[in-house]
Amino acid sequence: MIAISHQRSEQFGLCPDSRPDFSPVSGADLSHLVEQNRLLYSHAVPAMETLYQQIANTHNMVLLTDAQGVIVHSLGDADFLEKANRVALTPGVAWSEESKGTNAIGTAIAERVPTTVHADQHFLSANHFLTCSAAPITDHRGNVVGVLDVSGDRRSFHKHTMALVRMSALMIENQMFAATFENAITLHFHTRPEFIGTLMEGIASFSPGGRFLAANRNGLFQLGLSYPALQAHTFSSLFGLPVSALYDHYRTAAPGLLDLCMHNGVRVCGRAELRLTNGVHVLTGAFDDAPQAAALSQPAAKAATRRLSGLRYLNTGDPQLEQVIDKVNRVLGRDVPILIMGETGTGKELLAQAIHNDSPRAQGPFVAVNCASIPETLIESELFGYEDGAFTGARKKGAVGRILQANGGTLFLDEIGDMPYPLQARLLRVLQERMVTPLGSGKSIPVNVELICATNHNLRRRIAEGLFREDLYYRLNGLVVKLPPLRERTDLETVVRKILASETDAAGNSRHSISDEVLRLFRRHKWPGNFRQLTNLLRTAAIMAGDDDEIGLRHMPDDFLDDIADAPATPAAQPAIAAGGNLEEMELAAIVRSLEANDGNVSATARALGVSRNTIYRKLPHLK
Repeated sequence: MIAISHQRSEQFGLCPDSRPDFSPVSGADLSHLVEQNRLLYSHAVPAMETLYQQIANTHNMVLLTDAQGVIVHSLGDADFLEKANRVALTPGVAWSEESKGTNAIGTAIAERVPTTVHADQHFLSANHFLTCSAAPITDHRGNVVGVLDVSGDRRSFHKHTMALVRMSALMIENQMFAATFENAITLHFHTRPEFIGTLMEGIASFSPGGRFLAANRNGLFQLGLSYPALQAHTFSSLFGLPVSALYDHYRTAAPGLLDLCMHNGVRVCGRAELRLTNGVHVLTGAFDDAPQAAALSQPAAKAATRRLSGLRYLNTGDPQLEQVIDKVNRVLGRDVPILIMGETGTGKELLAQAIHNDSPRAQGPFVAVNCASIPETLIESELFGYEDGAFTGARKKGAVGRILQANGGTLFLDEIGDMPYPLQARLLRVLQERMVTPLGSGKSIPVNVELICATNHNLRRRIAEGLFREDLYYRLNGLVVKLPPLRERTDLETVVRKILASETDAAGNSRHSISDEVLRLFRRHKWPGNFRQLTNLLRTAAIMAGDDDEIGLRHMPDDFLDDIADAPATPAAQPAIAAGGNLEEMELAAIVRSLEANDGNVSATARALGVSRNTIYRKLPHLK
């Protein structure tokens, strides 16, 4: 690729030893250029600041260009700026191949792929002291709209730089996509559920009636079709599910991830949301299956956020959970902040949503903020909002923060223990004064929210470590409740039935039950992932069971059986064990008999006995 780029550079009439034109465009033209690329600029600058923090003090700088390679914004180390100025790595200077020959920015635009150009790979000798990594930024149609680049001294080259640039470019693309397609159904999907919500997920947007609008880069890749080919498709033709069924899914008490089959036969998990023009994201909820849904009013949007789940639906017979629900019911509507403790996956957000739905504020918004997932540099503007011009890259008309979005409703701060320490003081002031001051504004706005927080940390320990403010802790812990982990709950069978009931067939009927053998294994399992782990396991098992009414050991994934590899044989296997002999002899006899019954198939034997294949091989090493 470098050799071909050098050939192009020669065709442009450039000479390696010539001094290139380093003159930038005028200040007025640069301002006009930034305005022309406002969407790119506003979403790229925060990502650039985050990227720069990761490479600070490494003799590097971060650059953003438009589609023609003209730099529109830069961030750099002071000790590198003097060298950078020599070759005009400054806003307003063009770095296309036509202007500068082979370089990461221009070559990335020409080749439309992430590109690293190191040292003397640059066509111009003047640039040989540089090492540059650039990734093109594309819109939903696949058109290059800009380039993100890290340039630095050749001695500072690091192979991980390109990975950081590519991830940041993908983040910018996804944020631009989200801002472009409002008033639309947006589906986040991937073959692996743990990748939903990450940069690896596919994103596709549809009109409220189901017509395809656009997909991001990963979405196009997973769908396996070009943008023009997708224009003829609908949500139903691509994912095998009518839009009406999608809406019905989110009318259930506790909607989980969607199980979808794409047009190419590949199964994916998905999470849908409705994006509204005012920027409020309805993550789950019922809304009308009609084109008019694009023009939802604010009251309709509030109604859309409500789930049918309430506290009584969560009470499935476990005494510990029943005690939690009883405590919560006593403080509903009393303006008492609630702090939910519990391990990851125990259902803290589900409990918070149920509290909101049963509270007098149920008609108001429910706004959830994960304090651990928002970059530290962005969380302040995310929570409090900002005015026009509050910081570099701020939206022209500013933005409403999450706290103000929750006004009149419930604000749920998840992972509160991971909130940056300097921001905790400002949150405390907002909670005490009931006033929010957006960044860049001198005006305070009254706010009235019900506060629910959640964490998997021991906050008292975080206080002792100097990571959490003691005064904020005592402001948040009006009522502290702890959700028990799944391994300690006594209602496991009821929970399993409820999860299976949510896994319906095409006709909307639940058809799977679970065998006693599997339930016995479930009761022995430690469930480190809690309900998230159980839900994914049951969803997979239901798919594996297919037309079988009952889910048995043969439908369990191998990794689950590996987790209980050292457990004794299940009670169901005990009748096969002959009387007499010591425990080891009885185990070997059971394994040999099961092997004979399964014609020597080790996998089938392991499933029948409720152990892993490794256990069989360990007991009978001659089988290896």
